Amino acid sequence: MILNRKKKYLQIALNSNLGDAYSIIRSLPKSDRIIIEAGTPLIKEYGVDVIRQLVSYWSLGDMTGNQYIVADLKTMDRAETEVQMVKNAGASAAVCLGQASLETINSFIETCQKEEIDSMLDMMNIEYPVKILRQLKKQPNVIILHRGVDEEKFNKNKPIPYAQINKVLSSYNVMLSIAGGDSLREVQRAIFNGANIVVVWKEFYKSSSSTGKLAEDFLKEIK
Repeated sequence: MILNRKKKYLQIALNSNLGDAYSIIRSLPKSDRIIIEAGTPLIKEYGVDVIRQLVSYWSLGDMTGNQYIVADLKTMDRAETEVQMVKNAGASAAVCLGQASLETINSFIETCQKEEIDSMLDMMNIEYPVKILRQLKKQPNVIILHRGVDEEKFNKNKPIPYAQINKVLSSYNVMLSIAGGDSLREVQRAIFNGANIVVVWKEFYKSSSSTGKLAEDFLKEIK
């Protein structure tokens, strides 16, 4: 386990292009509570080599001395192969979908443990995450409760699954990540309900003059 359970983290998902990724990373405040995510679109556009690029950008900024990059693979099969690929590229954590087969999820968690990176299981579109967790051989390091982008866009009544936070944490010794909300109010609610990590992306899709200040504002809410 690389993350500190006693800390609250802001995970910034980068989904645009390498130019914006570079500008955003260089403008972020120095903090050991910032996590950078190589978003799925970024990985599909550039391949796993984008992880090496993000590590390089972060090193140039000397933000924390300990770059933490999440590879949002959304793995559905070939878990061992995909985990090893991103580990070799410099990732600190990888993401598997909770909708994958139990065999794939178990292989994913086992390989992450072997490769010494954090395993993150994304429960997007899963109504009762605990039902998946109780069938696994081992638990992942992080459970992601996730309202998808398309869900939010086309179903305005779809809530962020805050209600599942306590159900997961009361039964399993894992860290909890919330994805699918980007406003300060949504961040506050996630932390209030017990989340360890809050994932944001909309306000960090493109670099702007206010990117650094925005990250500072989010960090103030994540205590």
